[in-house]
Amino acid sequence: MEKDVWTLTEVIEVLHIDEDFITTLEREDVITLTTDDTGREKLLPSREIDKIRVARVLMEDMDINLPGVEVILRMRQNMIDMRRQFDEILEDLARELQKRLGPRT
Repeated sequence: MEKDVWTLTEVIEVLHIDEDFITTLEREDVITLTTDDTGREKLLPSREIDKIRVARVLMEDMDINLPGVEVILRMRQNMIDMRRQFDEILEDLARELQKRLGPRT
């Protein structure tokens, strides 16, 4: 998704879900909604929309209950964070090797 923040209405239309599903996920702290400057329009950052997509697949297609979805989403985020850290370590290692090997001619 290319936008950083989506309105609740946009998310419902794009993902073809009902507001009750989002409300359930919010109530169980699976996702976090924010509001616009006026406090009237509910907004979702794109990272939350990704959680909604995954939660829907897990619940509807794989018949996983909400507590299971929470665990899977938490594990998924941990894996993403670890991958990011691993990539940073590899980049640091590559820079260090380039320094030690010197410039190529």
